[in-house]
Amino acid sequence: MNELVIAQIGREALRTALLVAGPALVVSLVVGLLVSVFQVVTSLQDQTIAFVPKVIVVLLVVALSFPWMLQVMVRFTTHMFTDFNAVVRQLN
Repeated sequence: MNELVIAQIGREALRTALLVAGPALVVSLVVGLLVSVFQVVTSLQDQTIAFVPKVIVVLLVVALSFPWMLQVMVRFTTHMFTDFNAVVRQLN
């Protein structure tokens, strides 16, 4: 029983982390791929060409999705604090 409770908490924590980090990571991957294709086509090998667009786009995505990210994190934290007594009882 103890292992199942801990595994469930871990699963919820990983799911929350993936939901929060997912949009920025996916956008960074897509922009990096597009910039890499652009660099291959134009034979430009400057590192700032790959770095600056990713930083700008990731900052925009985080700024736009921050309310949703905050809602997901608050929901997880509230769930953890609300069910704390039940979890402690199950672990004993």
